[in-house]
Amino acid sequence: MNRAELRTLVEGGVLLTSRALAAGWPRRSLFRRLDAEGWSRVRAGAWAEPGTKVDQFMQLRAAQLLSPQLVVSHRSAACLWRIETLDPGTALDFTDPDLAFRQSVPLVRVHRTPLTEAEVVERSGLRVTDVPRTLADLLRAGPRDNAVVAVESALGYRRVGTERRAPLTAPAAVSCALEAPLRGAARARTWLSLVDRGSGSPAETVARLHMHDAGLRPETQAEVQPPGGSRRYLDFLFRAEGLAVEIEGYAYHGTREAHRRDVSRFNQILQCPEVRGLLRFTAEDVFNRPAWLITEIRTALTSLTR
Repeated sequence: MNRAELRTLVEGGVLLTSRALAAGWPRRSLFRRLDAEGWSRVRAGAWAEPGTKVDQFMQLRAAQLLSPQLVVSHRSAACLWRIETLDPGTALDFTDPDLAFRQSVPLVRVHRTPLTEAEVVERSGLRVTDVPRTLADLLRAGPRDNAVVAVESALGYRRVGTERRAPLTAPAAVSCALEAPLRGAARARTWLSLVDRGSGSPAETVARLHMHDAGLRPETQAEVQPPGGSRRYLDFLFRAEGLAVEIEGYAYHGTREAHRRDVSRFNQILQCPEVRGLLRFTAEDVFNRPAWLITEIRTALTSLTR
């Protein structure tokens, strides 16, 4: 029996065991060859070419080749679209539009939800939900903070990794994607109303949600004017009390020039007539000490109103 060369059976860097067997490879000979050449097992029934990194993308490709009816969705789709989420998780998310997938596959989470072909696009060789549907799925599934972070990331300019990414969709498109009468749609529309397109980072988003839950309603991306200087935009401003709140991202400003710019900026903020006090919090404060953050803000607001 003629046997096709293994690399002619590869699709997107993945070889399916079923294709090799169908091409005439005896099972025992196939596994000996795979082992000898250094192929990597992606999951049961799928192998990556020698030297190929078995990352999340490769895992998604292998799972979709094994079950072509599945569409990459939810957090996995967000990752492919370079949409920020709080926790990408370890499971691979797919949607089964046929509502028929019943297998239990390790580290694969299948959502059995209606899905139209218009909501499915190809990205990097994978069938994936488009951006509005991806965001609608995250809003319906929750949790709230993760969903709002994802929506605000997709609606704004963001630096994701080493590249600056333009907005991916518009609020109206997300709202339209939530019109389908699916479970969680009403709650999702409530969460969508919390979205602020001006948010600059996940830490800013979560800080604002903490303040919202505490009944605090600062202005966001508030414009102020230092004397003789150019306009500045504050993450948050309680204008009546004159309290500015700034959230520092994860990036470490380790150079002398970056440190100088930071010092100059905050000095200019404190010179603005609208600002009587300034609080600065790190992303770690926002994510790990939310109660303390709210207490600090309330204490500062009380002090400024005396």
